[in-house]
Amino acid sequence: MIGRILPYPLLTISLAIFWMTINSFSPGHLLLGTVVAMIASWAMASLRPPKPRIRNWHLLVKLIAIVFYDIIRSNIAVATIILFRRERDINAGFMTVPLDLRDPMGLAILAIVLTATPGSAWLEYNSSQGTLLIHVLDEVSEAHWRNIIKNRYEKLLMEIFE
Repeated sequence: MIGRILPYPLLTISLAIFWMTINSFSPGHLLLGTVVAMIASWAMASLRPPKPRIRNWHLLVKLIAIVFYDIIRSNIAVATIILFRRERDINAGFMTVPLDLRDPMGLAILAIVLTATPGSAWLEYNSSQGTLLIHVLDEVSEAHWRNIIKNRYEKLLMEIFE
């Protein structure tokens, strides 16, 4: 019964809390935010996304810690590039990275990680070739970026989801 009313309870609660953070608290906003969150949850249920199968929960905590560290480190690196380097010293570019990861949830999280980390952006994933096209602000070397993506993120995501 509760599954029909709230097919994704965590999504509903998260959206309602988010609604309250962007609006001032009032009973009307609480009610409206809850209704909007429930409608969004029902819309999500109609899409019938597959439930993620997380095989190693403890590695998820490790991944979150690594991503937070990398986001802080990347923010400092990008700020340094913007404030102290001249334009001709910046070596921005595109690169293709071959991926072994095939799990859709793992790929989605990798996309979020690469886009949330300043200085890199996920552009395209070619599923037939298993390659990822990214843009990096400071292309130290392709080997450096491949090492970060393959060994720091992809390997861990494969252990979590596959």
